[in-house]
Amino acid sequence: MSILQDLRQTPKLGLLVGGAAATIGVIYGYDMSNIAGALLFITKQFSLTTSEQELVTTAVVAGEVLGALVGGWLSNRLGRKACMVGLSIGYALFALLSAMATDVPMLLIARLLLGLTIGISVVVVPVFVAESAPAKVRGALLVAYQVATVFGIIVGYLAAYLLAGTGSWQWMLGLAAVPAVIVLAIVIKLPDTARWYMMRGRTADARRTLTAIEPDTDVEAELAEMQRAINEERGGGLREMLRTPYLRATVFVVGLGFFIQITGINAVVYYSPRIFEAMGFTGNAALLLLPAAVQVAALIAVFVSLSLVDRVGRRPVLLTGIGMMVVANILLVGVFTAGQNFGGLLTVLGFLGVLLFTVGFTFGFGALVWVYAGESFPSRLRSLGASAMLTSDLVANVLVAAFFLTMLQRLGGAGTFAVFGVLAILGFVFVRKFAPETKGRQLEEIQQYWENGGTWPEPGNEVQATKSENTEPAAVR
Repeated sequence: MSILQDLRQTPKLGLLVGGAAATIGVIYGYDMSNIAGALLFITKQFSLTTSEQELVTTAVVAGEVLGALVGGWLSNRLGRKACMVGLSIGYALFALLSAMATDVPMLLIARLLLGLTIGISVVVVPVFVAESAPAKVRGALLVAYQVATVFGIIVGYLAAYLLAGTGSWQWMLGLAAVPAVIVLAIVIKLPDTARWYMMRGRTADARRTLTAIEPDTDVEAELAEMQRAINEERGGGLREMLRTPYLRATVFVVGLGFFIQITGINAVVYYSPRIFEAMGFTGNAALLLLPAAVQVAALIAVFVSLSLVDRVGRRPVLLTGIGMMVVANILLVGVFTAGQNFGGLLTVLGFLGVLLFTVGFTFGFGALVWVYAGESFPSRLRSLGASAMLTSDLVANVLVAAFFLTMLQRLGGAGTFAVFGVLAILGFVFVRKFAPETKGRQLEEIQQYWENGGTWPEPGNEVQATKSENTEPAAVR
């Protein structure tokens, strides 16, 4: 049965969950790209220095780190739905506050608070979808969130282009409130997740929610299994992650999260107009529509990667994507080295370099981040493992956002992309050394891989997966 048929047969409640998640993905993506366009005009109005431009961009990312750190605790304490409602209201208010900023300090505070809500959403939304969506379409709805994020990036660039003629950076930032209001209208009608109700001892609410989402399932058996998993998860902690046998897995997910961002993808998203400007492109059409075209190619790459990851494996897809980034960096170094006077073939090659870099990222790192986060730990440590990866990812994101323009100014395009090229090579070596090939492996089998010091169990010694430990990554559970 095709995924489209599965979606058509999904109860309305499950589709509403997916719709809310996708809309939040649009918000997340829109915020990443709209600041790229708005910054062109904010810089002129407030006469920002390079450091101040980096600070305006970094404020959101710093807020995301704080939000990610408290998102899991808030989600467990207040509930998934309550967090979704709160972040929708908060995001709309802080987007409008950003648009009304009359000076740099006010803009920085608004952007920091905006980032706080985004950081919480990055933690809460995958959990909300994983725990609310019917099992047969969970993967598709989580993919919808990822796709919606890229779509939001495209919309952000297009909105910036349409408003560029008036220089209305206030509208560029303020329009982010619209999808937040849509999310609020959807989420307010939804119950919380059955799993959260069980965590709070509200079995009747859990039963009612689970019946509405998956009417054909054995509800009592699912509730019993849910309770068993919750009891098991109480046994996990950070201390266990930092000791053998799971220290190797912790190093892997933290390192992978760091390389995902330190190799520079968000420098391209946040500062694409500046990069194209450095290549000699001029005019709003080139500076804002070309980045949108790059993201369209990235969107296609996500679908191609997802079609291959369960057929050819995780490692080949991931290493191919990183390899494309290495080649793209070499191309960009060559373009900037030769580009004393950009024009003609050099500008075309420069655009292709940015395109290849972004496509390589979304094909490899972008598509597989949550797969490895979900497959690398037993269930009692899975949430902590995903949080560790996300925190590492966001810290690297702060570094890139905070220093990219300074690097571009002091090292030039060639030096900057040489640095990213070296980091991509290090990322390639890291993945080749530490990333296991988990295609077709049961989660308990993968658990044994780490327990055996990074080697697979001998044939015949594999542990059969229990009902709770199936081949779905944690992000779709």
